[in-house]
Amino acid sequence: MIRLFWRFALLVALAAGFAWLADSPGFVTIQWQGKEIRTSVVAAVAMALIAMVLAWYIWGLFRRLWRSPRSMGEYWRFRKNRKGYDSLSRGIIAAGAGDAAAASRHAAIAGNALADEPLVNVLAAQAAQLKGDRASVKRIFEAMTKSPDTEALGLRGLFSEARQAGDIASAKIYAERALTLNPRLAWASASVLQLQSLSRDWSGAAATLAQQAKSGLLKGDEGNHKQAAMLAADALAFEDSDRNRALNLATRAHKLDPALVPAALVAARIHIAQGSPRKASRILRDVWSRSPHPDLAEVYAHLKPGDGPETRFERVRDFVGSTAGLEGAYALARAAAVAQRWDVARKALDPWLANEPQARLCVLMADVEEAQGDRGRAREWLARAVKAPRDPMWVSDGVASPRWTPVSPVSGEIVLCEWKSPFEMPVDNNRIAETVPIATVASAKPQVKPVEIPRAVEYVRPPDDPGPEVDVRKPLAADG
Repeated sequence: MIRLFWRFALLVALAAGFAWLADSPGFVTIQWQGKEIRTSVVAAVAMALIAMVLAWYIWGLFRRLWRSPRSMGEYWRFRKNRKGYDSLSRGIIAAGAGDAAAASRHAAIAGNALADEPLVNVLAAQAAQLKGDRASVKRIFEAMTKSPDTEALGLRGLFSEARQAGDIASAKIYAERALTLNPRLAWASASVLQLQSLSRDWSGAAATLAQQAKSGLLKGDEGNHKQAAMLAADALAFEDSDRNRALNLATRAHKLDPALVPAALVAARIHIAQGSPRKASRILRDVWSRSPHPDLAEVYAHLKPGDGPETRFERVRDFVGSTAGLEGAYALARAAAVAQRWDVARKALDPWLANEPQARLCVLMADVEEAQGDRGRAREWLARAVKAPRDPMWVSDGVASPRWTPVSPVSGEIVLCEWKSPFEMPVDNNRIAETVPIATVASAKPQVKPVEIPRAVEYVRPPDDPGPEVDVRKPLAADG
């Protein structure tokens, strides 16, 4: 609207100017080379304007002719780029559809037209993968790593190729390079973490988890739990060889996850061995209040190595308290059985014997009945133990194990390992009753009998060992 107004104003001004010139008669005289040209002022102004317009037109025509070679080059380049991008688009569609021949053909056309386009290398790599040409795929991805714009993409491609080829060492190198290039790359961080956990590089896995938490790839609680698991596994690995390092790792794990039982056990055992029972007691009580576990009570019973069964029983009774729950009742009953306090053991287990008691409770009750001279009731309890619900174990990703493990035995991922009863399998009780006589059940008693408490803490490896490669020391013989 404003532009239209200014155009109208310009026309009005020109019309007014020519009207004024027409109303003001006069002449313009030009003398040039002995000739005299005389005309009116209006005609002179009109010819001047016409000359200016003509000069502007001629100058524009000259400039266009002067720039025509460059314009033609730009036109052909535009046409070539358009053809290249069209082939690139068609090639990506063909690669997505699985047409290896069309993808290769369009990749070649796009490569000739678009030499500096990163997507051309991506299309070429996809075409080579469809054709099964691994050498070309690796060569293309290696070329991509030489450019800052495509280095991360090339490293991911090389990582995928190395992993498919089974070259775990090279795959780890590529993932670590990508993670160094950009700490926020989720695929690189997850891949490095998985490879570190599979190779039992617990300290490296803990550092990677800390970086993930710092980069925002992990939430606070999840990152703390996973870091604590890695530190606890590392502490278990160094408990026998480097106690100071193991204590430091276990303490850090306990601070990150105060409910992690294996970390507390390592820290408590080392504090006891170093003559610091108060520190061990504080850690064990803290963890017991969050996640009760019978091994916590067992280690607490040996705060002072060399104490007799009665002293250990009193210590466990003080540890579990009056509201102990099932784990506390079992720990108290086991300590009472070792101290031959059969009435206390029976009283501790009695509230948990209704309905379907766990197998460990049945076996412990069989010990109590046998110790008090009732072998018939002892055989009954052993028979119930065969059909009883399974005892709690460390369950990770649906797999139950007597030993704590920081990673899933199924996928190798870092998952929560819980102390709980495994999933029950359907059992034909009638068939068991027919095929397993009571005498056989009684003879099988040592197979389900709980582990007796050792006399003194001597870095006994409990069922929280991270792997079979760590040496296992047998507990000392029980008293009595």
